[in-house]
Amino acid sequence: MQIQTNFYLERFGFREQAIMTKPVDDLGIVVVIPSYKEPNLLTSLRTLYVCDIPSCGVEVIVVINCSEKAPQEIKEETLATFEETKEWAKTHSDKIQFHVLLENELPKKHAGVGLARKIGMDEAIRRFEWIGNHKGIVVCFDADSLCETNYLVAIQSHFEKYPKATACALHFEHPIEGEDDEWIYEGIINYELHLRYYVDILRYANFPNAYQTIGSSMAVRSETYQKLGGMNRRKAGEDFYFLHKIIPLGNFTELKETKVIPSPRVSDRVPFGTGKAIGDFMNQEDRNQYLTYNVQSFLDLKPLCDAVPNLYEMNKDALKAFLTTLPQSIQTYLTNMDFVLEVPKIQKQSNTQKTFENRFFLWFNGLVVLKYVHYARDEYYPNQTIEEACEHLCTILNLPIKASKREMLQDLRKFDLAQ
Repeated sequence: MQIQTNFYLERFGFREQAIMTKPVDDLGIVVVIPSYKEPNLLTSLRTLYVCDIPSCGVEVIVVINCSEKAPQEIKEETLATFEETKEWAKTHSDKIQFHVLLENELPKKHAGVGLARKIGMDEAIRRFEWIGNHKGIVVCFDADSLCETNYLVAIQSHFEKYPKATACALHFEHPIEGEDDEWIYEGIINYELHLRYYVDILRYANFPNAYQTIGSSMAVRSETYQKLGGMNRRKAGEDFYFLHKIIPLGNFTELKETKVIPSPRVSDRVPFGTGKAIGDFMNQEDRNQYLTYNVQSFLDLKPLCDAVPNLYEMNKDALKAFLTTLPQSIQTYLTNMDFVLEVPKIQKQSNTQKTFENRFFLWFNGLVVLKYVHYARDEYYPNQTIEEACEHLCTILNLPIKASKREMLQDLRKFDLAQ
């Protein structure tokens, strides 16, 4: 049986319906997992299987995928993983319904994590539409991640507590010790410090849409997913671009009552992201130095973000005068963005100051901010070591400066959980 016609699926869906068994009437959560060259997929499925089960129905959709142009050995590995996972699912679909999809002929141009995630998320939408649940929760997880046993219960409770929430970012912590090469853990400490530093320093700069955007640690309501045209087909960074379409809409939340544990391993599957960052770290000549964005770039950004409410009533002459008061890096960047011409357009679209602020940050969004940070790095403030940046951040946040990066990371994790 197929679901009734749906505008989103008709216009933006990549595939026809793949799962023909009717979902349970109370299906409330669908977890989507893209899997490409994943030796630990069953470990990740087991961590979901042993989770406490919420009061709603739960399904997991695994999209085992590779490109149509993948080498034969990859095709064979993909098929073997599919068969193994399908057999596992047959004996473990009692508490949770596991569905395993094979997509081993993805078009070369788009084959990658974004498209695989989209296929699974689109199928999740079909599951919810079948039973008329437009507010069902689509959860993104990864095939090399783990989670705490309260993961599913916490997700249900969070969206019940925040009924207007469009989507959320889940708290995550990479493993920082274990049986792998000690340099792997050194690398992941650096990388997670970088992730937390970036969001925390943006929040200090008063940028309102600063959130973590990790593909294995996010969830979205079905209606929101459809409204924004679904997941993109990017081969990397799909999570960043997807969430930064949602975050400026408002009612974006953070779920801190459970924890996702992403893998710290090296990976060559995507051109950037965790696996690529750890691989680059392992290959660099001096592993004792890890660079991140310069603090000054964000300090220069802060006067703009602080002043946004006041921009609502400024005419062009006042906007020009205001622009000259800003630090050179952000002043030049905004000039290149035609700031003095664009702000009046936003003013005309806004009936209130609050509406103006929201629309301003739709224009000056997370992607634009990241481009500014890269511009400031290239033209004004070269990268600095993660130690220097985090020590400065800790000073700003009134946190103690610890002797080791491991201790600083632990402090930032606690700080983020407390916000």
